[in-house]
Amino acid sequence: MLRRRFFLPSIAAAALVLAATTGGVLSGGFGATAVAATNGTLAATAGCGKAPTLASGTRTIQSSGQSRTYNLRIPDGYDRNRPYRLIFGFHWLNGSANNVTSAGYYGLQPLSNNSAIFVAPQGLNAGWANTNGRDLTLFDDISRQIENDLCVDTTQRFALGWSYGGAMSYAVACARPTIIRAVTVLSGANLSGCNGGTQPVAYFGIHGIYDSVLNISQGRQLRDTFVRNNGCTAQSPREPSRGSLTHITTTYAGCRAGYPVQWAAFDGDHTPSPVDGSGSPNDSRTWTSGEIWRFFSQFASTTPPPTDPPTDPPTDPPTGPPTSPPPTGGPGTCAATYRTTNTWPGGFQVEVTVANTSTAPLNGWTVGLTLASGQAISSLWSGINTGTTGSVTVRNAAYNGTVGPSASTTFGFTATGNGATAPSSVTCTSP
Repeated sequence: MLRRRFFLPSIAAAALVLAATTGGVLSGGFGATAVAATNGTLAATAGCGKAPTLASGTRTIQSSGQSRTYNLRIPDGYDRNRPYRLIFGFHWLNGSANNVTSAGYYGLQPLSNNSAIFVAPQGLNAGWANTNGRDLTLFDDISRQIENDLCVDTTQRFALGWSYGGAMSYAVACARPTIIRAVTVLSGANLSGCNGGTQPVAYFGIHGIYDSVLNISQGRQLRDTFVRNNGCTAQSPREPSRGSLTHITTTYAGCRAGYPVQWAAFDGDHTPSPVDGSGSPNDSRTWTSGEIWRFFSQFASTTPPPTDPPTDPPTDPPTGPPTSPPPTGGPGTCAATYRTTNTWPGGFQVEVTVANTSTAPLNGWTVGLTLASGQAISSLWSGINTGTTGSVTVRNAAYNGTVGPSASTTFGFTATGNGATAPSSVTCTSP
């Protein structure tokens, strides 16, 4: 597992100094290349259609009179005519851009199936003090450089980070609400400033209930900024009890269309990689990456399709064999289709489509899977699973249990093992 250095306990006091010096003066974006994140206008950037000059690796850029660096990951099989998501991953205190890259950009890169361009900027002094707005300016300058050279969907810009990186993601949400589509803040606090902070941005906060470095109350304060901005109904979300080794994710009700707020509290300390049922964080087994990817990927692009549109997932066809959807439950009730969407050494990603084959709405569904020997689910989203190996059942989440006639919904998971072998059976039942 990747080692992550935690904040020193004195960081809460240091935050007072940081808050006094962080960049409150810059409220613009990155100029003419910036398009409102949800304005529904042409979403392609100047780099669309160009032969790219940028390549994956460490890049150097001049920003605020200083030489800064960032790591860039361009999708395999990059298509210059296809607008891609752009995702910034900010590192933690005493971490680095290389740490974020080696951890797969908080686990999102292997889940993206080459649908996103990833960026990991390097903070000065291995942090994000954002003095006089210098780190927001870096965000602007990197975005401008990438979008002038590569094809980016301007309605699909995202940022995330843990600890100090979460603080920087929050600062981006506050100061660039018409640029950024959504952010995820893992175990964050207001350490990099909040210039503006009055406009809506889709927001996902994740925090441990007994975080000994940045108390969960600080994470709740960040969350509540966007509960207000997004017009959500105020509430006190349920949080797990200590010793339960579980997490509880709450989606707020009443939010403005397109601006959801989500909150996940877990039974744990200051870590980006909590694991249900275990007190030991683990990058490859954490549930956070799957939930973050689901949160980001729910936002539909407003980009006009190119002449020969690729499908999403893009580029190559699935590497694992799909199974035929068997009718289950009762005649004409529901059917499930299993599809492997991505593989990597020692693991794979799956999407399961639940289709209503009847003429009446489904009011809840349950899918049964019999996984092959050596396969084990590590993270699952848009459903609730019982079991992780062998015979597994997945029932609907609270928000996707009702499926209209001839309609469908999906859930997904990542797993360890060889993804080339499909389950021996896939069933679907509905009460």
